[in-house]
Amino acid sequence: MSRILVVDDEPHILDIVRAYLVRDGHEVVTAADGEAALAQARDAAPDLVVLDVMLPRRSGFEVLRELRAAGSTAAVIMLTARDEVIDRVAGLEIGADDYVTKPFEPRELVARVGAVLRRTAAGPTPATPADEAIEGTAVERFHDLEIDRAAREVRRGADALPLTRAEFDLLATLAAHPGVALTREQLGEHVFGEAFDAFDRTIDSHVKNLRRKLGARPDGGGYVDTVRGVGYRGVRA
Repeated sequence: MSRILVVDDEPHILDIVRAYLVRDGHEVVTAADGEAALAQARDAAPDLVVLDVMLPRRSGFEVLRELRAAGSTAAVIMLTARDEVIDRVAGLEIGADDYVTKPFEPRELVARVGAVLRRTAAGPTPATPADEAIEGTAVERFHDLEIDRAAREVRRGADALPLTRAEFDLLATLAAHPGVALTREQLGEHVFGEAFDAFDRTIDSHVKNLRRKLGARPDGGGYVDTVRGVGYRGVRA
């Protein structure tokens, strides 16, 4: 059972989302403003936070920044207005794992929650032969990086890089196929599962964040190439 914190200042949204998530087998705690959200995140240690952008006292962006600054590894799904593309991009750039636009169908949100939790579950899981083709070995080298799949950690020397869970999954997937062009759809389905919307720009935002955090290779190049009209590929060592 996963513990989920739902943050929204509209009581009817809290009630509906709580009911759907409880029915799906999750434990749910709620908060109606940014300050309460931070307190609940500290006390309840949720596995995932459903976080509205427009909140009293602290905005969703402020809450997310504070969670990441405090070292929280909880997955975060932002709730954003349908016409505010900048909100979605900003949320992804400061550490959100995914977003759902308002108004939303509760079953879509539940599907997104399930997909993010499956992709971000800590620790190794039994792999099928098909999974192994994507996942590769438990620990592997990618240029000067060490990707530890069991610990879900990327290290450069003794330092662990502060990647979100979605960023880790993207890097691990690209590193498992160096030199192979993968479409946004392939990457999105692997990171977000069946809830991925092939027409949004989530993958582009996560790749942008990943590049910023990884910086340059020792030889001055990058780790991820853009393949025009297709998607991205991990740079062959």
